[in-house]
Order: sequence, then C-alpha cells, then structure tokens
Amino acid sequence: MDKRLKQVTIVLTVLGLLVSIYMTIYKVTNNESMCIGSGGCSIVNASGYSEVRGIPVAVFGVLGYLSILALLYLENKSGFFQANGSMLQFAVTLAGFLFTVWLIYVEVALLDAYCPFCITSQVAMTIIFILTVIRVIKQP
Repeated sequence: MDKRLKQVTIVLTVLGLLVSIYMTIYKVTNNESMCIGSGGCSIVNASGYSEVRGIPVAVFGVLGYLSILALLYLENKSGFFQANGSMLQFAVTLAGFLFTVWLIYVEVALLDAYCPFCITSQVAMTIIFILTVIRVIKQP
C-alpha cells in the first residue's frame, strides 16, 4: 500500500474509532450535554435505530474501526495477513460502508435528524472504503 494512503487511512480510522467510542459513551450514559449542534444527536440517539438487539450501533463502529486498524497492522506480517490483508480490509470496509449508507438513509429519510458525530464517522468510513478500493486496484 502506498505509504501516504496508509497514513491517511490510519488517521481516518483513529478518528472514526474516537467518534464511535464517544457515541458509545453518549448512548450508554444518555448524557445530553454530550450532544452538540441542533440536537440531532439526541433524536438519533433516542431512536430505535440507534441499537441492534440492544447493542448500541456505535459499538459496531468501534469493532469495525478496531478491525481495520488490526488488519493494517497485520498486513505487514508475513504469512496469511500479508497475502490476504488488502482483501480482508476491503471486505471489512465494504461492510462498514454499506452499514454507513443504511445509517445515512435512516438519518435523512426516516429521522430527518443530523448528528455531527455520526456524519463525521460516516465521512471517515466512506473515505476509508474509497482508499481501500484504490489500494486493491493498485495491487500488482
């Protein structure tokens, strides 16, 4: 992977991870003072779409971003991850991107509420997915 692409991917992944951790704390504590902006966070956080079977959606973000970081680290190791790391990362980021598209639909079409933290994570995941696609295309 191009060194610059990898660096940008790592920065965006850490950003997404931090936002997901913040939103997990916000969901678990229901601390309204953590919501900034127009109150969209409160609407999104209180909706039925903010959980999957009782698990906050932000937890899936934390797990997804941690998976991406782990794959970025492991791909430099010899063996399975070196040979398959970019395709595994593609699979994880594709799943994250498709989930992001769903969440954007929920915010825009169903809730008509916009959470700046959610949008930050959505933009980060979209760019991470695009960078991963570029990387897979550039592979020999």
